[in-house]
Amino acid sequence: MAAYRNTPSTKLGFIEEDTDLRLLSSHLFPSKVGGKASWLSLDHLPTPEILQCSKCSGPMLHLVQVYAPVEIEERDDTFHRTVFIFACPNSACCSSINNGNFKLPVINDFYSKDPPVENIRDDEDMGKFPHAGKFQSLCSLCGAKGTKKCSQCKRTYYCSKQHQVADWKAGHKKVCLEVSTGKKGLETKESHCNLLFKEFELVTEDEDIKKDYCDSESPSRSDSERLAEYQQLMRSPQMQESEGKFTEEELDASAIHETEDDQQFLKFKKRIEMEPDQVLRYCRGGEPLWVSAHQKPSAEDIPRCCCGKERVFEFQVMPQLLNYLNIDHLGNSLDWGTLCVYTCKDSCPVGNTYKEEFLWKQDFHGNR
Repeated sequence: MAAYRNTPSTKLGFIEEDTDLRLLSSHLFPSKVGGKASWLSLDHLPTPEILQCSKCSGPMLHLVQVYAPVEIEERDDTFHRTVFIFACPNSACCSSINNGNFKLPVINDFYSKDPPVENIRDDEDMGKFPHAGKFQSLCSLCGAKGTKKCSQCKRTYYCSKQHQVADWKAGHKKVCLEVSTGKKGLETKESHCNLLFKEFELVTEDEDIKKDYCDSESPSRSDSERLAEYQQLMRSPQMQESEGKFTEEELDASAIHETEDDQQFLKFKKRIEMEPDQVLRYCRGGEPLWVSAHQKPSAEDIPRCCCGKERVFEFQVMPQLLNYLNIDHLGNSLDWGTLCVYTCKDSCPVGNTYKEEFLWKQDFHGNR
């Protein structure tokens, strides 16, 4: 009970389905899901090699970005700060999920320290605002840095051969033919290929922990209680049939193992029942809400930042987000229990560039 009052406050993230997607442009510093990344630094994007799956070497897609300014005494280089997560859509690589983190100084070439004006007219020309496409070529399909050019129209760029092939099949072949024969001009570089995760705004609010939830929190059961449960299990007909297949020590360890995991999952479930639509939990310096008692990282599992300082937990992506993503074309293969992001404790200065942080993917234990 008291532990929740003493830990940093948690902000919950929710999907906003009715947002004007123009409000998710870079100069408005959005937090969002899917679509093309709204880059914070506009002229030093991660290379396609950095945003490449470590398993299949294919391009990863933008999954989530969280605008997260950090107040650090006597420093102003963390005023604009966004954390990006990219995921491989390949069904065989669903465990390959990586993230990048970027801090931008208050005084910079792109934005002022004043809050952005979000009033956009219906006829507003969004091209007049700062965006990464003004500084380099972007992939027509995913919005990452484009290093490959269509050899036929010579006006459309891609981050990889895979995205070039996907866009060609989705309709760019017809556009190229019309351009090369002089029948029409290339009116747009936007791809209509249905590959990206569906785009939504992320909105946040403070978590309100109800008193009845705190009062219902009971201490963990003792080993003697777990052993009593195990002994009851051993007397069941099903376990009598399996007698001789396992040693008593193996069965005892298995019973305690499953009991701990069930307890953790029930704790997770009860906590999110208060706000079942939450897709993100932000609590820099706090602790994640784990879905399982296992697959938790140890202190050694979380590498220190390149500056030498330790990383701290910042936010986690919840499994509820999977309900909103446009993943039918992925065979519904993308899955996680929770994605926990750890970032440099001191948010070390990196200049106008992007910096890799650390993400821990925890799966649901067993089949639930």
